[in-house]
Amino acid sequence: MALVPNNTLITATPEDGRALAVKMARLVIKATQPDDEVRGRLRPVYAENPDALIAIGQVVALEFATIAAANDYWR
Repeated sequence: MALVPNNTLITATPEDGRALAVKMARLVIKATQPDDEVRGRLRPVYAENPDALIAIGQVVALEFATIAAANDYWR
């Protein structure tokens, strides 16, 4: 599993960078729990948990910060 899609953090726009950050956060979850069935069972638990939702937002924000820096903040 490639954790950095296309092996690059370079994107054309901040919007593309944000989409990449979301994708990378999802890949981290899949890498951490590779069993589709287990992830499916857990989804309702975190979907109703505000702390879990905030935590995933923080993961996406960290991924986006890394991508933004790699793109020199889109000049």
